[in-house]
Amino acid sequence: MGDKAINARVVAVCVSAKKGMRKKNIGEAMAVVNHGIEHDAHAADWHRQISLLALESIEKMRQMGLDVCPGDFAENLTTEGIELTSLPIGTRLKAGEAELEVTQIGKECHTRCAIYRMAGDCVMPREGIFTRVVSSGRIRVGDTIEVLVPKAPEGTGA
Repeated sequence: MGDKAINARVVAVCVSAKKGMRKKNIGEAMAVVNHGIEHDAHAADWHRQISLLALESIEKMRQMGLDVCPGDFAENLTTEGIELTSLPIGTRLKAGEAELEVTQIGKECHTRCAIYRMAGDCVMPREGIFTRVVSSGRIRVGDTIEVLVPKAPEGTGA
């Protein structure tokens, strides 16, 4: 296990029926390979199947006086104890029973979504990350998040 994941955990598992809306913490969900979280508007066969945002990022917005909670930035998984934006693209994570691969760090916000209009700012474009599901499994609030160390290529001696 990587040192970045010693105390990393899932603090919310969130879904929404429509894109661009706050998500609701449902406590647990099934992550489906090449799809995302069941019953979530963002689930599809593309590179942004599951979004993650750190509780520490949400805390920054709270310190600005905003009344925001996990799911308010349309993230699927709210995490704690892991510096998401430091994970390189291609990093594999074990979240609960599912294995995820980081595909994108941050995003461009084209539409000034409902979150931006409500808060006047949104941390998701700067501090959120996106993953694809490489191995299906259930993810629950309280599950640990582990950074998986990739195996060295054959014949490298590493």
